[in-house]
Amino acid sequence: MSEHGKNGLTYSDAGVDIDAGNLLVEKIKPAVRSTRRPGADGEIGGFGGLFDLKAAGFKDPILVAANDGVGTKLKIAIDANLHDTVGIDLVAMCVNDLVVQGAEPLLFLDYFATGKLDPDQGAAIVGGIASGCREAGCALIGGETAEMPGMYAGGDYDLAGFAVGAAERGELLPAGDIAEGDVILGLASSGVHSNGYSLVRKIVGLSGLTWEAQAPFADAGISLGTALLTPTRIYVKPLLKAIRETRALKALAHITGGGFPENIPRVLPKHLAAEIDLSAIPVPPVFSWLAKTGGVAQNEMLRTFNCGVGMIVVVPADKAEEVSAVLAGEGETVMRLGRMVAREDGAHGTIYKGTLAL
Repeated sequence: MSEHGKNGLTYSDAGVDIDAGNLLVEKIKPAVRSTRRPGADGEIGGFGGLFDLKAAGFKDPILVAANDGVGTKLKIAIDANLHDTVGIDLVAMCVNDLVVQGAEPLLFLDYFATGKLDPDQGAAIVGGIASGCREAGCALIGGETAEMPGMYAGGDYDLAGFAVGAAERGELLPAGDIAEGDVILGLASSGVHSNGYSLVRKIVGLSGLTWEAQAPFADAGISLGTALLTPTRIYVKPLLKAIRETRALKALAHITGGGFPENIPRVLPKHLAAEIDLSAIPVPPVFSWLAKTGGVAQNEMLRTFNCGVGMIVVVPADKAEEVSAVLAGEGETVMRLGRMVAREDGAHGTIYKGTLAL
């Protein structure tokens, strides 16, 4: 017989600590409150989060929903013990997918699963999620924390995010009038964002560097772990401003897993291709380091990573300057990447000119 006696087992003996869960909820309440916006002002802790579309100013909205995770970038956060930014990645991956459809992100829910709940670690993660929500203008209206001993090894956790946005009927993107000669603009990424990290981790293994080592591609004093955990850029507010002020944006593509060749054709009509001048991209040093250290070929880089461009914007040629100016005014680094051309039968939706400055 066990020391607990025959019927003396508790949930915490099985590895689940209800008190730790309650402590986490109390710790994160201020962060959650900081994300309030018109339409959402409830406390967390109910069985569901509420949102009032009318209070948010919508008259005849279409709802747009997206969900995503952070991928194996989490493994770097776990190994480097840096947990305060992956929540920003979680939000970014979801809300960038909403804004490309012309939708304003309104609400966010997260799912956090771990083997052993550490309330301080959980609070750091949710702090990042709240920070991302504030930057995107959406409310964190709830979430789920699951402590699952035996499912996750010591210290491991996973994150998933769910975002809902809205656009007035008739204002969704891509627009139906994308045409030959339209200009393709690129918005600079903040780094690797949140895709390709299984390859990143393999390359770091080859390099022999530790997460604490000086990052070879970053300013002095920045560790490899910190540099590779640079959070995904959130493009929501600049893009919404450009959409509403210029009414000239025809299509947007969020450059995630699959890079240019997989993501750009998703928003194009079948008879058009995006012709992109790779030499127009100022490639951040992290990608040059990854390519060189891992011996990764240009085309493999382009279909694994964003290579410095996190968002693609399609505009009429006569509006390119105006749209670029609005986006630059909101802090974006804008590059002119190419144009829309006729697509040959059976050809790919992305055509390259020039080479990447790796």
